[in-house]
Amino acid sequence: MEKKLKTHPAYDERCPVRASLALLSGKWTLMILFQINKNTVRYGELKRSVTGISEKMLIQELNMLVENKLVSKKVYPQIPPKVEYQLTELGLKTLPIVDQLAEFGLENLV
Repeated sequence: MEKKLKTHPAYDERCPVRASLALLSGKWTLMILFQINKNTVRYGELKRSVTGISEKMLIQELNMLVENKLVSKKVYPQIPPKVEYQLTELGLKTLPIVDQLAEFGLENLV
């Protein structure tokens, strides 16, 4: 038996699609989540792997992801600074979404 989802009007503040988009709709958000995946990634690695993003935008996106509790940030007190990022439990829940988008892209766009 198919599970029927409760629908909410798009203007409804409690709309689950609206809430999800608020967390994931940044231009680079899904690409950053895809690059971090299940790994612990240093800032420099992300900068190299997310091609086309400016340093300013990468920092803004990472700060937003940390603020929204999708990514955790660990700063080591050393010189030069060492910063590592990894997905939180909430961030790991986004991986099936990212995987579906990647699969769609492979099947239809590449």
